[in-house]
Amino acid sequence: MDYTTITQQLGSVQTFFSQHPFFFALFIAWTLYWKGMGLWKAAKLEHQKWFIAMLILNTVGILEILYIYIFSKKLENKKSATPSV
Repeated sequence: MDYTTITQQLGSVQTFFSQHPFFFALFIAWTLYWKGMGLWKAAKLEHQKWFIAMLILNTVGILEILYIYIFSKKLENKKSATPSV
């Protein structure tokens, strides 16, 4: 893929969202919801690396959903399996 093709595709996405503001608002709400939930859970579980990764990367909620439903549960189970002194 060359630069012109990428520019054309980004232009068509921008055009779509400017012509359909409802979808843009829905996209923003979806992203904010999942980012907020993921950041909240990472902070609550004191997973600093996950918190920073989710804060910096914008993956349209995909990373956050994976963290909430898969990775945080594995880390919780691992943490609870270690005996506390």
